[in-house]
Amino acid sequence: MAISKQELLKRLSDGVVDMEEEDVIEASNEYIEAGYEVFDGIMEGLVDGMNRASQLYEDEEYFVTDVLLCSDAMYAGLEILKPLLPSKDMDKEKVKGVIGVVEGDTHDIGKNLVKIMLETAGFEMIDLGRDVPLQNFVDKAKEVDASFVCMSTLMTTTMGGMDKVIKLLKESGIREDVKVIIGGGPISKKYADMIGADGYSSNAVEAVKLVKNLLNIA
Repeated sequence: MAISKQELLKRLSDGVVDMEEEDVIEASNEYIEAGYEVFDGIMEGLVDGMNRASQLYEDEEYFVTDVLLCSDAMYAGLEILKPLLPSKDMDKEKVKGVIGVVEGDTHDIGKNLVKIMLETAGFEMIDLGRDVPLQNFVDKAKEVDASFVCMSTLMTTTMGGMDKVIKLLKESGIREDVKVIIGGGPISKKYADMIGADGYSSNAVEAVKLVKNLLNIA
């Protein structure tokens, strides 16, 4: 007997939450073979699982490393399903964001988690990586017409780079068009206000809510 769509969606979602990459790959292939809608598999299966994982993280039941493993499972499924999306779903214009760890800092686990959560929420994220030269944030934001820039650092010695990027955005004439969100261990709302950032987030789940609020996205 054929497996129902709901059963396969549950397997996709559960596989992501349970960090079971092989299960997700198997369920993704079965989902395709059964001929169900690919978009639903992504949104109601893989993304649903990632949303559940982010809730567990917010509830402090999952750690950062758990969520990263969940994301590995989600991406494994996306690799199978995404190429089969109908062009109408592929062509939807996504809001773009630039993300990176400021120059002088190589700690990127938190940044990676924020990127995953924002991608799961439907944003197109351009990841500059870690130890990013400050001008690169501005150049890339201009190049891709980004709506927001996310910067992180875990070091007090590199915090000043965030202030510099905001000044560079002003000098380039695009500051009014780009929201700036900052985060990381030593960062606070007070510091964000002091340097003129649009927002500060203490964790990945809050970052998604913050970006949506700043851009007036439901």
